[in-house]
Amino acid sequence: MNKKNRSGAVGQIRIIGGQWRGRKLPVPDSAGLRPTTDRIRETLFNWLAPVIQGARCLDCFAGSGALALEALSRHAASATLLELERPVAQQLEKNLATLGAQTGNVVNANALTWLEQNGEPYDVVFIDPPFRKGLLEQTLTLLETNGWLAEDALIYVESEVENGLPPLPQNWQPHREKVAGQVACRLFIRRADENQGENHAD
Repeated sequence: MNKKNRSGAVGQIRIIGGQWRGRKLPVPDSAGLRPTTDRIRETLFNWLAPVIQGARCLDCFAGSGALALEALSRHAASATLLELERPVAQQLEKNLATLGAQTGNVVNANALTWLEQNGEPYDVVFIDPPFRKGLLEQTLTLLETNGWLAEDALIYVESEVENGLPPLPQNWQPHREKVAGQVACRLFIRRADENQGENHAD
């Protein structure tokens, strides 16, 4: 984790697939900012390949924007990026403008506060909160209870291995899982009715 907190863009991310493949974009130096690695992103978007085109995406803790930008590069219909830190949100807006990504929208807000309102359904949701902040359980609950998830939404959760997962909504079914070092990556499928998914083959 980079604990420095100088202003300015001092790092970068690289888009690894889609229409902007190979593009490098600046990332601010902000305490706790931990971009998803290229290797994990490649695995994740292989998992999402059948559904990402045309999907409405929500990135709950956008940070570097690596996940949402990768989704837009692969022709997701839209992406909403939630980011608490104003300088980081401003850099996300600049990066979207650089790419000409007109269907990306940055919201400079506390994710938990924003998710407390009644939502509109998203097809793919990325949840990669700052580690060791205790944000995961409430985020999962708000997404499920406030209408943010489409019937067959895919939910990606990136978390520290050491703490495991909080209780999940009963209608979320494990779909894919990978552990990379101290990071656990999991993809879930949501079913509108938990009984509906029992005979569904993934």
